[in-house]
Amino acid sequence: MAIETLTLGHSPDPDDAFMHYALAAGKIDTGEFRFVHILQDIETLNWRAMREELDITAVSIHAYAYIQDRYRLLPHGASMGEGYGPMVVAREPMSADDLRSRTIAVPGVMTTAFLGLRLMLGNFKFRVLPFDQILEAVASGAVEAGLIIHEGQLTFGQLGLHQIVNLGVWWQDRTGGLPLPLGGNTIRASFGPRKIARISALLKESIVYGLEHRAEAVAHAMQYARDMTADLADEFVGMYVNQRTVDYGDTGREAVRRLLDDGFRAGLVPGPVAVEFSV
Repeated sequence: MAIETLTLGHSPDPDDAFMHYALAAGKIDTGEFRFVHILQDIETLNWRAMREELDITAVSIHAYAYIQDRYRLLPHGASMGEGYGPMVVAREPMSADDLRSRTIAVPGVMTTAFLGLRLMLGNFKFRVLPFDQILEAVASGAVEAGLIIHEGQLTFGQLGLHQIVNLGVWWQDRTGGLPLPLGGNTIRASFGPRKIARISALLKESIVYGLEHRAEAVAHAMQYARDMTADLADEFVGMYVNQRTVDYGDTGREAVRRLLDDGFRAGLVPGPVAVEFSV
């Protein structure tokens, strides 16, 4: 049997490591496919997807608006906030309205966090920084506030910072209870339905394996758990790898469509997005 090697892009974070553990550790039979894991921050992956450099990759849902003609959303692999999500933090308490006159460090203009904050605040002054440098930039006073993603949502208090906005809560209030769709897994549309279905089944199997073998999958994920204890890493994984990750569900799909439609209506994405999930 001829072996085909596929590039698989995902973030070097506990949740992504957890969901791809079975693939990385050879826990499942991948048949004709071999996966080369490309670990880069989500904003880098967003731009690589726009250049169509990877076969399969995690992207921000915001970025999907720019690649819908070249990639298909897989029905699994989603990161969703159920009343939680990216946050804006600062050294001193302030109101959300105060943020409009502050400079906010953001982890990239293609991130869903950035789109959400633009929907909430409109225009604001920002400075792009790598996601793992934002907390320190806020704590040191280099910026007045920071939009944090990944494990920063659980660790910002260790630096004495204050939560000003929780976009997951804001989105839930805005939509009457929908989860906030942050990231998803995509695959080259050019692979065609049959090949996509075969690859998709393997990626889903890896997620399910991790959930069914949680302790060993979390142990694997710990190598990417920056400044987190095992308990905190397990909590973080539980936030973003769950049944929503196995399948978006009807409300998850509705949330993706609503977010991108709101973005289009606000002039924040380039055009209407026909959200189609592969099988």
